[in-house]
Amino acid sequence: MNQKQRILITGGAGFLGSQLCEMLVARGDDVICIDNFFTSQKVNVAHLLDKPNFELIRHDIIVPIWLEVDQIYNLACPASPCHYQFNPIKTIKTSVMGAINVLGLAKRCNARVLQASTSEVYGDPEVHPQTENYRGSVNPIGPRACYDEGKRAAETLFMEYHRMNKVDIRIVRIFNTYGPRMHPFDGRVVSNFIRQALAGEPLTIFGDGSQTRSFCYRDDLLNAIVQMMENESGFIGPVNIGNPNEFTIRELAELVIELTGSSSQIAETDLPIDDPVRRQPDISLAREKLQWQPTVELREGLQRTIDWFRIIDLEHYQPPTPNF
Repeated sequence: MNQKQRILITGGAGFLGSQLCEMLVARGDDVICIDNFFTSQKVNVAHLLDKPNFELIRHDIIVPIWLEVDQIYNLACPASPCHYQFNPIKTIKTSVMGAINVLGLAKRCNARVLQASTSEVYGDPEVHPQTENYRGSVNPIGPRACYDEGKRAAETLFMEYHRMNKVDIRIVRIFNTYGPRMHPFDGRVVSNFIRQALAGEPLTIFGDGSQTRSFCYRDDLLNAIVQMMENESGFIGPVNIGNPNEFTIRELAELVIELTGSSSQIAETDLPIDDPVRRQPDISLAREKLQWQPTVELREGLQRTIDWFRIIDLEHYQPPTPNF
């Protein structure tokens, strides 16, 4: 797509959103970033503030906003359990009311809108690896439901706006993603392990660490969602975006200790309620429809992330909640 686009990114100052802003600003698009700064940092986009094609607005997407845009990336929502469980009602409002507001904006502007959904729509899966036609195993009244069911409801809203109002939508289901610019206190396993290892603290794993995850490097993920947004084949998704290589949490902890050269030990703690036992994407559809697959292996991506953690000042990053 060569034509200059007017692009709105909700959650644009976050881990993924800020890097997406940077990519699209560098490409020459006009980018509007909106964020309420609950789990994000203004420092993530400070270097873009003097760019003539970048604008930052402090705004919460549970409240409607009126803008004129061609594309919308809806990335706004806390994604770490400790943060989305801090205020579960606000979390589900962000997913549901936020989806209604961006879809209403897209309908009015005739804009294309992409929903950053999640692998959490599969819950604690009974099918492995997970394909897009798997309907999931989600506890609708559990402590993770505010996020899991919120994202599932958002997908429903996107599909109904598409069917009823012909809104041009895209849906991607994002699996575990990591990389530079993660919030050090976001409560995710990669950032927790790196921060603990660099401080010489024990790396805390839930249970015995035998549960699995698949870790996708940030740049791979962002390339995929831009390709999905710009796909003109008529494919709207949902599509899994993630790295299909599966690792146990204990294996991840051991690799972080090795790469940081830390003397940290591994400490076990209780397994959270409804924590998925296995998580691995089947990305056959992404390969077929987008000609996409990840290129950065875990060891390389972790090293880049550790290098970034070494140079940041943790004093500039405050924990968003007391539960990190």
